[in-house]
Amino acid sequence: MNNLPKIALGAWAWGNDGTFGGDLTADSLRPVFDKAMECGLNLWDTAYAYGMGTSEKVLAGFLKGRAREGYFVSDKFTPQCANGRETAMADMIEMQLELMELDRFDVYWIHNVWNAPHWTEELAKYYEGRDNVPMLGVSNHNLAEIKEANEILKAHGLKLSAVQNHYSLINRSSEESGILDYCKENGIIFFSYMVLEQGALSGKYDTFHPMPASSDRAATYNPVLGKLEVLNAALKKLADKYGVGTAQIPVAWAIAKGTLPIIGVTKVSHVEDAAKAASVTLTDEEVSELERIADSLGINAIRFWEKEMK
Repeated sequence: MNNLPKIALGAWAWGNDGTFGGDLTADSLRPVFDKAMECGLNLWDTAYAYGMGTSEKVLAGFLKGRAREGYFVSDKFTPQCANGRETAMADMIEMQLELMELDRFDVYWIHNVWNAPHWTEELAKYYEGRDNVPMLGVSNHNLAEIKEANEILKAHGLKLSAVQNHYSLINRSSEESGILDYCKENGIIFFSYMVLEQGALSGKYDTFHPMPASSDRAATYNPVLGKLEVLNAALKKLADKYGVGTAQIPVAWAIAKGTLPIIGVTKVSHVEDAAKAASVTLTDEEVSELERIADSLGINAIRFWEKEMK
């Protein structure tokens, strides 16, 4: 699947959990999808856990009638959503395929580490010997857990093809722990999510314009907006040089690091920004300088559902 686009588009908020506010409906999201396909951004990341099927249903409605080779779907097995039956893995996969009216996924993940070795074994058993095996991946795993998952899959004649972790200029623990190097050495695509830190690295917020106080992200980022202003100023300087917006530079940085960023999209402008980011190629010196500034700030961006990737 080396014909994947440089960027994946995340449909997390399409589950309409209120994280980003607004009233997201299929009608409001349709122009977002259409613009993405027009721009060649045809890799969609979703999960049953995103609104208990809501995100998948909305995306499925948009994909219906399109040539199957014209898009890629990345979906997930979330252990906490599984039923208690021995066939839970098969039940989940087949329910999701039916819900999305698909005959296969292009990427399929173990969503988190809750009892992950068991579920990875079940995933391997399900796909062993089948045709149309998707890229198999694990999300929110540390290096030891990633290696364990790879060994489990290998025992069934399969391989780990993808890793998805939180990775940004202010959270590089997946790099510092050796995960990125392991992925490169083993032909595993590293999908980076939250590269914009839910808007904190977009230039949109500062000490005079904080995130909405009622939001979960405000509790994480508002206390360090003074520090983030320093990094956002450096991002804006590069954005001006390349003729793009501030938010495009962290995405371009993630691409320059050899990762495939997942960008959440709820507006047409988000898609247009993602397309612009894919066209920016930062120099090694620019990448290093951004990391130097980010590291000097000492911001802890690990969220409540995560762990440091040691």
